[in-house]
Order: sequence, then C-alpha cells, then structure tokens
Amino acid sequence: MPKALGRDSACSIARSLEVLGDSWTLLIVREAIVAGATRFHEFRDALGVAPNILAKRLASLVDDGLMVRRTYQEPGERAREEYVLTDAGRSLSLVVAALGEWGRTHRPRPDGTSPRFLVETSDDPVRLAFVDSRGGQVPPERLVARRVPDRERATEAIS
Repeated sequence: MPKALGRDSACSIARSLEVLGDSWTLLIVREAIVAGATRFHEFRDALGVAPNILAKRLASLVDDGLMVRRTYQEPGERAREEYVLTDAGRSLSLVVAALGEWGRTHRPRPDGTSPRFLVETSDDPVRLAFVDSRGGQVPPERLVARRVPDRERATEAIS
C-alpha cells in the first residue's frame, strides 16, 4: 500500500516525495544523471550504499517508472542487468540541479563538488531560472506560490 504523506496527499510535492523522499533514491538518480551510472557496481562504488538497500531502491525506481532494467553481457561474463533512466527519470535533472544549486549556496564546503549542466551539442553551461510567460527571468525572492488544481496547470502554456 503506498504511503500517504500528511493530510494533503493530493499535493504534487507529497506525491513526488512518495517516490523520491528517501536520500538514497535521489543519490542513485544523481549518479545516473551526473555520472551516467547504469550498473549496480557503479552505484554501489560511488555511493557506498549497502547492496541490499541499493537493490531495494533500484527495484523501487523501476517499479515507479523512473528507470528500466536492461540486460547486458560483457564478453565471457554472465548476463547482468543495468538500470537506465526513463524520460521521467531524466526529467529529474531539474530537481538534481536545483538541489545542487541550493546546497552550493546554502551549505557550501571548500572541498565540495556540484554538478554542472551543459548543452550536449555545444558544452555551453546552463543555469536554472524561473521564467515568466514573456521569457523574462524572475528572481526567487519575487515569487509567490499558490495551490492550483493539476487539471488547471495542465492547460497553462508558458512558452
């Protein structure tokens, strides 16, 4: 049975946290996005996570549609499975970028690292921004947020 977070499990943030609310889950997604990890040992070695926890989290990511299992076989080795991000999983790049930016700004460390996102074809760096309907950037301190039914958001068009 899926867990319901708080009194407002209809909230899109609560629904997202039902899938992503565990730190290992987001770190696995980070490794897939930033390092291109797909294989169990790549996730295990990069994160230092216990194999049983990693196996559970990868299975959940597959069950929730963020990754798919794909069989591969190295020459002379037995067949194994790798874990490849789906479109839904790749779309978490925005979340990973936002968390990286927040951590870099509000939890800086001299020895820290952060992901840099680049345009694939040109290596031009990109950055996160709130953009209004005319294409103008809006600083976070000028934002307000309101609850809006998802059905209304589906019809919004921001170019």
